[in-house]
Amino acid sequence: MSDTEEFPLVQFMRDEFDPVDELGRIRAEQPVFPMEIPGGQTVYLVTRWEDVRSVLGDHERFSNDFAGVIGLGSNQEDPGGLGFRDPPEHTRLRKYLTPEFTMRRLRRLEPRIEAMVEEHLDRIEAKGAEGMPVDLVEEFALPIPSLVVCELLGVPYEERSDFVKISKDRFDFTAGPEASLQAINDAMAYLTDLVARERKSPGEGLLGQLLREHGDELDDRTLASMADGLLTGGHDTSTSMLSLGTLWLLRNPEEAAKVREVDGYVNDVVEELLRYMTVVQVAFPRFARDDMELHGVPIKKGEMVLCSLTGANRDPALGEDMDTVRPGREIAGSHMAFGHGIHRCIGAPLAQMEMRIAFRALLRRFPALRVEGEVPFRELAIVYGVKELPVAW
Repeated sequence: MSDTEEFPLVQFMRDEFDPVDELGRIRAEQPVFPMEIPGGQTVYLVTRWEDVRSVLGDHERFSNDFAGVIGLGSNQEDPGGLGFRDPPEHTRLRKYLTPEFTMRRLRRLEPRIEAMVEEHLDRIEAKGAEGMPVDLVEEFALPIPSLVVCELLGVPYEERSDFVKISKDRFDFTAGPEASLQAINDAMAYLTDLVARERKSPGEGLLGQLLREHGDELDDRTLASMADGLLTGGHDTSTSMLSLGTLWLLRNPEEAAKVREVDGYVNDVVEELLRYMTVVQVAFPRFARDDMELHGVPIKKGEMVLCSLTGANRDPALGEDMDTVRPGREIAGSHMAFGHGIHRCIGAPLAQMEMRIAFRALLRRFPALRVEGEVPFRELAIVYGVKELPVAW
């Protein structure tokens, strides 16, 4: 490999569950890999677990301020969300959300998530009775994360079907980028309106709670942006994990049987599948605050560093046979499925709860569930997954 390659997109490519072999070669031979992107700029791909952890954990040397670095001019253009902010603003906003994502607070959502899952399993059972395969993505993996976010934020029941559609459309790139961008604008418009209504009469969800406790400190757009960040972080990622995890379990019936029958086993399966699948393939981009060296590679101030979470989670330095699934395995460090450092996904406990509830309920309801037909995987995806998962029983 030369010192600088044309932007290869290798960090977004998979061979079903596995990263392509080229990513492993880069990790072994050139762990800080310079890539030239259109426009002549250089981006550095970091692939080893230790290096990824170092970059993601060092907000003193690396910035997340995407809008500031590329020079966006107005607040309207700001991509929003905690993932694109640096301290002290990131610290200020995250402190409002952190108490809402403790397990003690999240347990109040557990009965509602269980009920949502059972409702959708009822619908799947009714459709399956017609003798046709059911698309588990469309009927299960897509709607449940949206409804969980609805429950978390406090979206009124009568508006949830519209909100689920907005959530789905923003991650549907088949209609082209304009349609996806329009859906993002629609989501922000809806959330801004919802925040304004909640400010007048706070409900029992997260938005109402934040407005009761910190309403004077948060303007409507900032709060809507935070809510949109939760939607972005908690929808497509959970959809992909539900789909890919189910596919793996159906291809490994002995493991599926243990999830169905052994109390607590689903916890180990979820953690290992999170590492193995790593549906978010790269972390939010980081930008060098000053000239520096990383593994002897010079990086200039303002240049972008991309951290391959997929590469890090399959790094042999973590343990043996990292390209296989071993529930309950002990590894040399924590996995990177949720990132690392101050930007580690704040909704991780909620996502883990969703997975545990959904996998076990699905496998118990349909012990003879099987894949029916071809499964098309996404290509060149930042968030990896399957397009469809046809099943029958």
